[in-house]
Amino acid sequence: MRAEGAFLHHHLPSSGLEELSCGEGGPGTVDLLLAAERSRRLLLLRMLDDATGLDPAWELLSAAQRRAPDVVDDLLLYPQTGMWLVTALRRLRGSDPQDDPPLWVVLGHISSLAAAAALRAELDFTIEVPMRHGRVPLPTLGCAELPATEPWAMATVGREAGRAVVTTPGATVTVPATPDTPAPGWHPLRRLLLGPATHRLSLALDDVDPYRTYPRPTEPRPLSEESAEAWRRMLERAWTILLDEQPRTAEAMRRGLLSLTPTPPQERFRPRSVTAGDAFGGVESSEADDPVQLAVTLVHEFQHTKLGGLLHLTPLLTPETSDSPELWYAPWRDDPRPLDGLLQGIYAFVGITRFWRTHRLASGASTPLAHFEFALWRAQVTTALRQVHRHERLTPIGAQLLDRLYALCTRWLDEPVPETPLALARRCAADHETRWRAHHLRPPRQAVEETTQAWLSGAPTPPHSLAAPSEVVSDESARWLNTLAVLTRHRLSGEDPEKAAVTGALRADVLLATGETEAAQEAYKTHLTTDPTHPTAWSGLSQTLTQTSPTTAHFLRHSPEQARAVHAAITAATGTPPDPIALATWLA
Repeated sequence: MRAEGAFLHHHLPSSGLEELSCGEGGPGTVDLLLAAERSRRLLLLRMLDDATGLDPAWELLSAAQRRAPDVVDDLLLYPQTGMWLVTALRRLRGSDPQDDPPLWVVLGHISSLAAAAALRAELDFTIEVPMRHGRVPLPTLGCAELPATEPWAMATVGREAGRAVVTTPGATVTVPATPDTPAPGWHPLRRLLLGPATHRLSLALDDVDPYRTYPRPTEPRPLSEESAEAWRRMLERAWTILLDEQPRTAEAMRRGLLSLTPTPPQERFRPRSVTAGDAFGGVESSEADDPVQLAVTLVHEFQHTKLGGLLHLTPLLTPETSDSPELWYAPWRDDPRPLDGLLQGIYAFVGITRFWRTHRLASGASTPLAHFEFALWRAQVTTALRQVHRHERLTPIGAQLLDRLYALCTRWLDEPVPETPLALARRCAADHETRWRAHHLRPPRQAVEETTQAWLSGAPTPPHSLAAPSEVVSDESARWLNTLAVLTRHRLSGEDPEKAAVTGALRADVLLATGETEAAQEAYKTHLTTDPTHPTAWSGLSQTLTQTSPTTAHFLRHSPEQARAVHAAITAATGTPPDPIALATWLA
């Protein structure tokens, strides 16, 4: 198999870099990223061949490349091929401890790729391929299903005189002459054509390739025809929204969005989607609530795709020198993030903010929820950028990228938003950060002990030692920190938050979201009496005090970890939780 393209130098011109630095990137820029990705895949494939020897699959791939080079390029650039390559190399190097499936099944996937290439190139051949729980996936084509008694086995794929079959002892599945047609024992890979001919998106709806889920492979799970049709309709409507409202982004997606892996629906307003830097052009997404949410998901994950492609060409950060890497607040996550992870999130949510900025002004889309989403995400992205946009680890290109994104987001902060959604967005942004601080920040132990003694002795004010900086200590129990925002989305959608099943929501959170501030305050106090160490109740309590006790509310908003730690220490010392508002007022 020829790999000349792997040894070319790839150059991203200043115009392309400027596009990406603004969170955008046109079709030409995406084409350059794809060309670099092709070279990277060829190099990874050569590394794998050098480490293991890939004959006879290598020879079959070479024959297919000679007959139909475009077919092999299409297979090589398929997102799942990239995911398989890095999975195989990590397994070989022992950096991935996973032992299921066995290593020979992982390495044998090259034979499945070769078989798919040969079938598409219309070669006559025979080759053995891995069978996974009775299924034989053939990348970019589909999956054969045969009887199996073992989870991992071998099958034979062959083609002769125009007839292609997958066989095991005692069973045969015939691959249709047009492989996108269902047949007995054959699940085709569905390729969707979305939108008008002049702006058509060709997208694989992949439910059969084992490397379609990121970062871990999973076995094929073919969709029912009804589910596949529902996905097609939802994608068609989402694509129409993007063509109408984000035409430049949509045109770039036509080049670089290659496959979507469907997964079951999640809780309302809490979709799950994933991309991987090694699977350029692939998206894994839960079933969306509506076409707008799916359009946002595609924008979100395509941002990750573009940044991943850029990172394969140039670093944005210098290497971490500390054994304990810095961890940062990411307003879209429950957990603290390392700097590289925070940059990924910033880039993705700039795209989301741009989407809502346009969508809220689109014909028929100017709803309170759309204004709320724009106001919320512009505030949260700006908060993240303010932490790191001049960080010492940024390379010159990384600094240029963050400077431009920061300038863009600060301009967005000046754009008018109706009063009610703006106020709700500010409250939800503050609530998320306060919940995060209560979970992940720890004040110095000695300061907590001194403050506890001061309270117990009746001192008029807390000691100065409590003002010392808190330390970031990741709390793995942190979950559902966006609860207030989810409840607010229900409210702005005309739904009753009281009836919404929002995971992680306290009764007090529901009361706060519906505007019953006094009842919410009492509910938060009661909760802290029965569960004194509960982190997120402190955030809700701060929201209920904004109008009546602004100084106390400000303290709880910015230092919930101090109130939580001292409250817990006093409770441990006396056996009785102190009144949380009285304590917070004293601490403030």
